[in-house]
Formats: sequence, C-alpha cells, structure tokens
Amino acid sequence: MGENVPMPTVTITVRGQVQGVGFRFSLRNEAERLGVRGWVRNRRDGAVEALVAGDEAAVDALVAWAHTGPPSAEVTSVDVADTEATAPDAFEIRATV
Repeated sequence: MGENVPMPTVTITVRGQVQGVGFRFSLRNEAERLGVRGWVRNRRDGAVEALVAGDEAAVDALVAWAHTGPPSAEVTSVDVADTEATAPDAFEIRATV
C-alpha cells in the first residue's frame, strides 16, 4: 500500500431550494467530519457549488450527502465532475460568485 495514489477531486453543483437553508454550513460540517478538503459557495444562479478532495470513500460519502443536504433543503439535482483544481488545506466557505 505504499503507492502514492492521487486523491480524487471533484466539483459538485447542487440545485433546488439550497440557498438560505444552511446548506453551505452543513456541507462544511459534513466535509470536516469526513476529513475532506475543499470549499463551498453560493452561486448567483441559485445553486450551491463545492470543490471536494480527499479519500475516495469520503468524497463519495459527501456527494451522497449532497443529494439530500440539511433537513430544510430540497435538492432537485446534483452534478459531479472530476477536476484538476487544487483544494485548500482545510474546508472553507467562500463568497458567492
């Protein structure tokens, strides 16, 4: 197991009733619990966007969580795409774009 396997990095775009319901804060808390790095932010089009990097199982678990989100969210779609972007050393909430 001494191989240096690159950790998966993905972008997640979540649509639905996902702003104003604590989605970013809940996603950050879940990311920190799972030990993944990255960021989350609102988008002006009403979506929430996140960059997530870490252990494959943890990334998959966070993507699965995003399909439901916090209790007051109503998720209608989740798009996931591989990316070459570099994640920060922690998990942060970024400004709206």
